[in-house]
Amino acid sequence: MKTRDVLGCVCVLLASATGCIAPDLSTAADPGEEEIDSSAEALASGNALSLNALSLNALSLNALSLNALSLNALGAEALDALQDPGEEGELVRQLVKYTVSCALDESRSFRFAWTDAAGSTHEEVYRGQLGLADSWRRGPLDDAGKQMVSACLAARTNRYGVSVVISMRSHQDPLRHEVGRDERETYPHVEGAFWGDLFSETPYLRACYNDASVARARAAQRDCAAGQLDAAGELASCGMIEIVGSCQERCGRLHPPGQYYKDCRDPESGKTRFVVTTALR
Repeated sequence: MKTRDVLGCVCVLLASATGCIAPDLSTAADPGEEEIDSSAEALASGNALSLNALSLNALSLNALSLNALSLNALGAEALDALQDPGEEGELVRQLVKYTVSCALDESRSFRFAWTDAAGSTHEEVYRGQLGLADSWRRGPLDDAGKQMVSACLAARTNRYGVSVVISMRSHQDPLRHEVGRDERETYPHVEGAFWGDLFSETPYLRACYNDASVARARAAQRDCAAGQLDAAGELASCGMIEIVGSCQERCGRLHPPGQYYKDCRDPESGKTRFVVTTALR
């Protein structure tokens, strides 16, 4: 299928759950734009999102804080953050790119331009992939969308900025129906689960690990899933991602057909169904 550009509402993309991504999605793709493959392979996702892009510092007001900008405050300061040629701008653009990939499906893309310190203009096109909150383009992001996008971003965070191919699964649509047997067999090692809400007044992210895959996940440099022991032998958080222990204790058994955790118990908010499970080769 051809992609479409997501126009307008640049600032609403991350900063407000009360706005849509775009007021108008009628613009067709450029005639020369390539089609995007929609096979199940597309659900095997790279996760080179750097730890800093999800740290509390990167979610400050100057970096498009998800909870510090109200809808009425959106405007020049948010757009300036997205177009900042410095390091802060790099973090903001990286976070926006991954958010678009998590939220929108592969028929959509988000386009904007920014100018670097040397005066060169960069045309950015961030494509949707997973479609976990695709209705965001039409209206407010609901609670399910907030939590699924948050879980997706957490799952794709890497402490070392290393890109690792992971299989992402969930009891929630569309992942519930689109991760087939071939992908499950290719990525048989469930490493853990992620959940949270980056859009709440107090943003939080949690993760748990699958006991059977801790060594494999650490060998793959997936410490945000497996956990890392500090000098005292305690589990250390992965940036703002709090690792709350074993998934067997927090989430119970894996759902047999889909090889994912249907729900998990958060230490503060209780049971949540909006969980993303990840697996490795």
